[in-house]
Amino acid sequence: MFNNKKQIILLFLSLITTVMLFSQERDQDTINTDVIDVIKPYTPTVSDAFKVKEIPTLDDAETGTKKEVKYNIFSFPVASTFTPAKGKAAVVDKAKKVKLYDNYASLGVGTYTTIVGEVFLNHTIGRDQSVSAHVAHQSSQVDIDGVLTDNGYSDSKLNLSYTNRNRDFTWTALGGFQYQTYNWYGLQQPLFDQTTADGLDVGHSFYTAHVGGDIKFEDAIINDASVLFRRFGDDYSSGENRFKADVNGTITIQDLDINTGVFVDYLSGSFDRDYYSPTELNYGNFQVGINPKLQLKQDDLTVDLGLKAVYFNNTEASDSKFFIYPDIAASYKLVDEILIVFGGVKGGLIQNNYHDFAQENPFVSPNLYIVPTDQQYNAFGGLRGKLSSNTSYSVSGRYQAERSKALYINNDVLETEQPYTYGNSFGVVYDNVNTFSVAGEVNVDVNRNFTLGLKAEYFTYDVNNEEEAWNLPDIEASLFLDYQINEHWFAGANLFYVGERKDLLFVPSLLAPPTNQVVTLDSYFDANAHVGYHITDRWSAFVKANNIASQNYNKWQNTPVQGIQFLAGATYKFDFN
Repeated sequence: MFNNKKQIILLFLSLITTVMLFSQERDQDTINTDVIDVIKPYTPTVSDAFKVKEIPTLDDAETGTKKEVKYNIFSFPVASTFTPAKGKAAVVDKAKKVKLYDNYASLGVGTYTTIVGEVFLNHTIGRDQSVSAHVAHQSSQVDIDGVLTDNGYSDSKLNLSYTNRNRDFTWTALGGFQYQTYNWYGLQQPLFDQTTADGLDVGHSFYTAHVGGDIKFEDAIINDASVLFRRFGDDYSSGENRFKADVNGTITIQDLDINTGVFVDYLSGSFDRDYYSPTELNYGNFQVGINPKLQLKQDDLTVDLGLKAVYFNNTEASDSKFFIYPDIAASYKLVDEILIVFGGVKGGLIQNNYHDFAQENPFVSPNLYIVPTDQQYNAFGGLRGKLSSNTSYSVSGRYQAERSKALYINNDVLETEQPYTYGNSFGVVYDNVNTFSVAGEVNVDVNRNFTLGLKAEYFTYDVNNEEEAWNLPDIEASLFLDYQINEHWFAGANLFYVGERKDLLFVPSLLAPPTNQVVTLDSYFDANAHVGYHITDRWSAFVKANNIASQNYNKWQNTPVQGIQFLAGATYKFDFN
């Protein structure tokens, strides 16, 4: 054992000696004072530098022995009266928790004998079921300057729903009824006077009843489904039935998820007579289609590839057609959420119907021709994103081609026993229309208490057969804001601007047959505002002002609206338990 240790020590010493000798030779070579002829450019390397090594000499006799250090503590007992206090958590100011209620009732009254009422009721049955009811009414006994007939309106509706939630699916059953009354008060003046108006009953009404339901599944091939049946009619013996059903699901093919929708849309209806003759008008069609769509994602690019195939059957004319439309959309994040490019092209067969026409324009006559609109394509593209954490924007443009697009137009003056033949009602004509538009939108959420939104869109139209794109505006713009001033006060406003529209005006002549003349409806601006006060967590009071600029503009020809209107009311929130 001793010999082995000796051998190891000798080997270690030999290695040290060799290294030192080698180092000395390198040192001598490095500091040689001979003349050196450089035959190539000098490129220094790390090995050309050397470090002077100095090992300090230590006197082991002086440093090897540690000196003993002695510490003396001069301590003596002290009587202490200090008693530490118990720790106490700091008080944190908490915001008062807002109480949320399931139900509310609101009532307001205003100028022009305006009454607005609304009640919403919601009740939970156990953990998985709930029922709700919504009742609303709005009416006004309008007295518009220069109008020769009654011009009031009313709108009352009731909606009921029942929801059942299970672990694997949730379903809802719903139903409702709506009753509306209006007046064809837009008699063409000065063609007709008060004497003519006194002999007309221009009042008419609409009614709507519907039942339906929807269901949503969790982790199933079918994602959701819905069904709706609606009956719509008026007090002129017009009636319309519509049935819609939609099913959406996901089909997996070779690890690709294809979202597929299947839909059925049936429409049938009749009018008691034609506008020009007592001939009954009947219409009806049936649509069934499928809409598969595949979504592809890669990094910041998202692409939806799909199409829509529709089989159409005109039940009255026994005519069938088959349509295929594109359903493509894509978006790419150029700069995260700041700048996103999007675009696509879509299309579809739009189911025009009496109900939708009457809701958009309540002055239509009860004798319309109903056919669907073939939207061949709607190509769109633009930019959207965020200017800051609380400001979003969107700039876009679109070009769409539509065949048989529905256009409202003022009806001819016939002076018959029908109260809607005095230039005071509207019909529908169809034409092939190409529309180009540019739109911009900005939304600002300054904080939780203040939001602001601005949107504007400019339109140009190209029609095929008609002289103009009747009653379609060249500009539409809107602004809205909501402001929760403090715990009690709140306010809001919305402004609308609609540009010029074109329509036809009946022009009688004693020397020649009467003609129709193209007229331009002036653009209009409508400003509305409201302010309210939360008296308690249950009671609130509010005041509203509509048409603040007091413009008696014509949204439709010969139908001026009310001037400035004021409304005041209160809202009460409550729970049943």
